[in-house]
Amino acid sequence: MADGDIPQIEVSALPVTFDDSVVLLDVREPDEWQRGHVAGAQHIPLGDVPARIDEIDRDATLYVICHAGGRSQRVAQYLVRNGFEPTNVTGGMLSWVQAGRPVCTDDGNTGTV
Repeated sequence: MADGDIPQIEVSALPVTFDDSVVLLDVREPDEWQRGHVAGAQHIPLGDVPARIDEIDRDATLYVICHAGGRSQRVAQYLVRNGFEPTNVTGGMLSWVQAGRPVCTDDGNTGTV
């Protein structure tokens, strides 16, 4: 698969919950994550992905998300080169919120994007 051929998915087509078989990898910075994220998402900031790639489940269905879709596209390209089959979330967390999907903070309160 070429870098430009990363599959894309609209938020409306994503699962509502994530478990061991489905990973939503959030590659935003720690301050963005703390303001609000998807419950059950895995957080590895873009710059940490190479060092932490072994933390990503190779057997799970993998979706990559960021704020608007650009950083997650770059991470998805990197993951493809390393044997993963990721799908980029079109529009990122902005689309997630626009679709009315919930966002939380680490303490379980309602988050913001």
